[in-house]
Amino acid sequence: MKTLSLALAAGTLTAALAGALSDSSAIAAPYKHVLLISVDGLHALDLANYVAANPKSSFAALAHTGIFYPNALTSAPSDSFPGFVAQVTGGTPKSTGVFYDDSYDRTYFAPASDCKGEAGAEVAFAENIDVDSKRLDAGGKPGDFRSQIDPAKLPMTLVNGKCSVVYPHDFVRVNNVFEIVKAHGGHTAWSDKHPAYEWLNGPSGKGVDDLYALEQDSLIPGTKVKTTGSFKAERDFDEARVKAVINEIRGLDSTGAHPAAVPTLFGMNFQAVSVGQKLPKAGPGDEAGLVGGYLDASGAPGNGLAGQLAYVDGALGELMVALKDNHLASSTLIILASKHGQSPIDPATFQPLDDDPYTKTPGYAFHIADDAALIWLKPQDRVKNLAAAQDYLEKSSKAEGIAQIQTPNALALAYQDPATDSRTPDFIATVNPGVVYTSGSKIAEHGGANANDRNVALLISSPSLKSASVPALVQTTQVAPTILRALGYNANELQSVKLEGTQALPATPF
Repeated sequence: MKTLSLALAAGTLTAALAGALSDSSAIAAPYKHVLLISVDGLHALDLANYVAANPKSSFAALAHTGIFYPNALTSAPSDSFPGFVAQVTGGTPKSTGVFYDDSYDRTYFAPASDCKGEAGAEVAFAENIDVDSKRLDAGGKPGDFRSQIDPAKLPMTLVNGKCSVVYPHDFVRVNNVFEIVKAHGGHTAWSDKHPAYEWLNGPSGKGVDDLYALEQDSLIPGTKVKTTGSFKAERDFDEARVKAVINEIRGLDSTGAHPAAVPTLFGMNFQAVSVGQKLPKAGPGDEAGLVGGYLDASGAPGNGLAGQLAYVDGALGELMVALKDNHLASSTLIILASKHGQSPIDPATFQPLDDDPYTKTPGYAFHIADDAALIWLKPQDRVKNLAAAQDYLEKSSKAEGIAQIQTPNALALAYQDPATDSRTPDFIATVNPGVVYTSGSKIAEHGGANANDRNVALLISSPSLKSASVPALVQTTQVAPTILRALGYNANELQSVKLEGTQALPATPF
């Protein structure tokens, strides 16, 4: 079976930038701005291949004045929420308590329950909490998350005996870089795929001055198809948010309607590549004959994915030009990363399976499965069901493509003890490379712990940096302390950095 290795990613980029690698030059002063870009789904291999094939591209330009980390790993689980939480807090689910964008808390209650009944509830922070998820604006005003999120759809919890709704920012247990920047008097902004990214406000509730959130799962106008069902629609979705970031670079708010300080920390995620990896074929507005995913184990993209990569490259060029035109290029550190990878790269390994058998686990309360499965048991009777649940999962391993079952004692070592922690799953089932839990509407997924899920692109760039490739194994949690160091702040102001001992990225000159 062909699989992507970390060494392959490292070797490919080295070849792509042969002769250009050297030690980084020193920077005299901290940066005034950090522009954080997450290209969701982008593997280290994708970046290496693109630079090699397109030496005059925006990706290549960033690499030629940047430090590349070919052996960077995102979080495990590799879902969007923990993947991005890692980048901005410096923490894993061990300290953040965030395992997935759709998870479970043993102490929460269902939306609109008034905290009645038994404790234990699904916690889904995606399109499901929108006022109207069929609309691009989520039924509210972009930039005003409270107009986009329906509190009646939020989970509930008891706080000092009072039943209260749980906003996304209440969910993350630790602070983040946006809050630190705000505490030092800086201006902050971010744009992402759901209003649920309001969690970036952090426990203080005040982390992001300008949150420009559109709804990725909205319907394409005139159709009943979601934005994720079209290569073009997803590019248009990203481009609307690129314009918001350019407005911010120009000294306006995200909407372009009002003057605002250029953010100290700002950025956005791109969804085009992720959709290009997952979408099997052309949708509304697409050219006929487009196909998503990869052609082989080397990461050669299908024509649909190739178009998405080219779009993101062009959009990065737009952002770079805007920085230069507004005299911000030399004072801005660009960090290009990814919340998650996507599995599989090799189409020959693709194995679509049904995740319904997980619902039959003894003592079952909830599970989430993309290309791994996180399983929670009902807290009221979990102890008596643990052995039977483990036995059931072991017997289901072959049918469900399970490579390894992480049991409660193993999860207690990696994260927190599920017997005492309200968030840690009772079991996590990792899968054989290529297994995807799907009804057939997608050809790749993320969330698991295989190399294709976790080995993501990570590059820091500014005009004052010399090109370098650092082969050391690094984690995307190291992005957070690197951001603070670049801005001249103490990384230990981040709670997860102190709790988990997270270090800044190596070989940085600041």
